[in-house]
Amino acid sequence: PSDYDGWRQRGCEGWDWDSVLPFFKKAEDQERGADDFHGVGGPLHVSNPVRSPLGDAMVKASIEAGISANDDFNGARQEGVGYYQTTTTNRRRWSSARAYLGPARNRQNLTVATNAHAARILFEGGRAVGIEYQTPAGPRIAWARGEIIVSGGVYGSPQLLQLSGLGPGDLLQQFGIAVVRDMSGVGKNLHDHFNTYLVWRCPQKVTVNDMAMSPALKLKAAAQYAVSRSGHLSNAGIYAGVLVRTDPRLEQPDLQINMSGWSAIERLRTGIKPHPFSAFTFSPVHLRPEGRGWVRIKSPDPVLPPAIQFNFLASDYDFQALIYGMKLSRKIAAQPALKPFVGEEVLPGTQCQSEAEMIEEIRIRGVSNLHPVGTCRMGREVDAVVDPRLRVHGMEGLRVADASIMPQVPGGNTNAPSIMIGEKCAAMVLEDAKAV
Repeated sequence: PSDYDGWRQRGCEGWDWDSVLPFFKKAEDQERGADDFHGVGGPLHVSNPVRSPLGDAMVKASIEAGISANDDFNGARQEGVGYYQTTTTNRRRWSSARAYLGPARNRQNLTVATNAHAARILFEGGRAVGIEYQTPAGPRIAWARGEIIVSGGVYGSPQLLQLSGLGPGDLLQQFGIAVVRDMSGVGKNLHDHFNTYLVWRCPQKVTVNDMAMSPALKLKAAAQYAVSRSGHLSNAGIYAGVLVRTDPRLEQPDLQINMSGWSAIERLRTGIKPHPFSAFTFSPVHLRPEGRGWVRIKSPDPVLPPAIQFNFLASDYDFQALIYGMKLSRKIAAQPALKPFVGEEVLPGTQCQSEAEMIEEIRIRGVSNLHPVGTCRMGREVDAVVDPRLRVHGMEGLRVADASIMPQVPGGNTNAPSIMIGEKCAAMVLEDAKAV
């Protein structure tokens, strides 16, 4: 709740916890039933995970390490250790596309253009009136009778605004783009959770790595899933999590540890390449990063991706939070409950002990947690891009609705908050249309 109250304190009226909670609940179909924090009957299925002996040991070891149990990270209290719920139904992923787009596909007022790429927004007298987009058959224009809502994501939304003449004037002029409105904040404030990871060998063949290495175990997992929706394929792979404060003076958790039943040599575009042995991973994640980066076009060609510059590890706090997480991960792994599952520490290895060594490890192995936000920031400040009703400042008929409008990344995953933004935007569009 304090994340959203913080948004309100930054000038985002109507985005405090009490105001956004109804939209979280509206979106949700919670397996556990409705309560003060959860809803039922919404389009998004939320389910309890399939538990495993390794996951149970991870949770028990965390409690042995002094962390309190928490059976609902999205309830009254965020701090503690527990199991993550997932947006799944019948042990199958339930995406926002399945939740929202599927039921709407046959509406007469919906047209989905595939193989189409938005090129620029068209304006007349300060009002957005259409979208030019590219198709294999050539350019097309969709004219707006009402509003245009940009939901291109943290990278695509600022890119489209900049290509359309909304952005830093000097940047637009560099590429010969006519400046519709000089907006220095478009593309700024890019930030994301950042994590490192620790890997232990597991003396028991209970990890996803074991399945990945064995054709027989793959067949077994497929059969388990097909017959009873159980086994490795029924689980998201991240078994449990810890949320704690790295300093007791903090009001809210600033560190998350994701506990996974697999380990990876590297991330590839096609997926993860696992270690060729049984292993599991703890991933400390810094939830309150201080660094801010940017997204900028590097060409007037809309098909070319923009330049993306994060500013990870910008402060000592960014390092210290992760160092705390590494030490806490080792403390949890050393508890009796995990003893049957813990072998050699593979990464970073027991030789990594000093603060300097941990900092170097974080620099080498640290990665984005894939929760980028902020590049079309909501607010009242001079460099904010949208107002609290998600309307682009200084323009008419144009809104942005995606994670790019978040002024500050929440202290947790961004999937549910992004869906909440969509629900709240839809309600505001309807309200404003009725007021006309």
